[in-house]
Amino acid sequence: MGNNSTLEIEGVKVPVTNLDKVFYPATGFTKGEVINYYLRIAPVLLPHLHRRPLSLKRYPDGVDGIFFYEKQCPSHRPKWMNTAKVAKVGGTVNYCVLEDLPSLVWAANMADLELHTFLHKAPALQRPTALAFDLDPGPTADILTCCEVALVLQKLFDSLHLESFPKTSGSKGMQIYVPLNTVVNYERTKAFARRVAELLEELLPGLVVSRMSKSLRKGRVFVDWSQNDDKKTTVSVYSLRAKEHPTVSTPLQWKEVAAALKKKVRLTFESDAVLARVKKHGDLFVPVQTLQQKLPALRVLGFPDARQAATPFI
Repeated sequence: MGNNSTLEIEGVKVPVTNLDKVFYPATGFTKGEVINYYLRIAPVLLPHLHRRPLSLKRYPDGVDGIFFYEKQCPSHRPKWMNTAKVAKVGGTVNYCVLEDLPSLVWAANMADLELHTFLHKAPALQRPTALAFDLDPGPTADILTCCEVALVLQKLFDSLHLESFPKTSGSKGMQIYVPLNTVVNYERTKAFARRVAELLEELLPGLVVSRMSKSLRKGRVFVDWSQNDDKKTTVSVYSLRAKEHPTVSTPLQWKEVAAALKKKVRLTFESDAVLARVKKHGDLFVPVQTLQQKLPALRVLGFPDARQAATPFI
């Protein structure tokens, strides 16, 4: 490809520009390499974007430049681009939906480095397909502290007969997803997620905080339950992050989380490593899209089994 070119993708011509422009100055990773990563990761990424309204997070001058969120899908988008209308106060927002390879490449060419999706799919805008917990380490805590909390969450969900799936955020922390893919609403998932976070804080006060005040987070992990909301988006699995290096939000195996904590190995993966992992393991997040699990009643979190599961075990 030249610095400016046109890619024919699935019968669609997609212009790509400024391919030599450096987006990650610390590594020299260019816009062309961003597009190439998304082209190569697309087979496992696109199923996770299917029918999901998406906020663009654009970095026209790379990760060291000014960025902005774009909720309204640009009016200059291609005619073949899918969108989803979402009612907002005072009107509607027409979000982009990146359901195919041309749309994904178009977004990457728009310097949309990060892909932030909702937990619901259009048109069922009040039906989240999963519970999500964002583990955000405060000062002096790190991703290994997040691993410790994540393993407690896994044991808690195991006690409730719920499978859970971890991924790195691609930044400082981790996210834990509990697939549902059954009839449920945000009112129930948000209340359940909040109670899980509060339970962990009650039992592990030196390790976990469930309240949003940053003054409480030193040395602890904020278990952000508030992501379970129809107005919140979370970085998608396999999305690049706009950090110093082209790190990626990467799905993990639970045994990797336990091994990382034991061996003090920091779980950070850049684009090439993620492509190699997918070649070796396939998509570790497939069950998040397909596994059907019923959200338990809120009261189960008060049962002895659940409380015992959420006590320190490492």
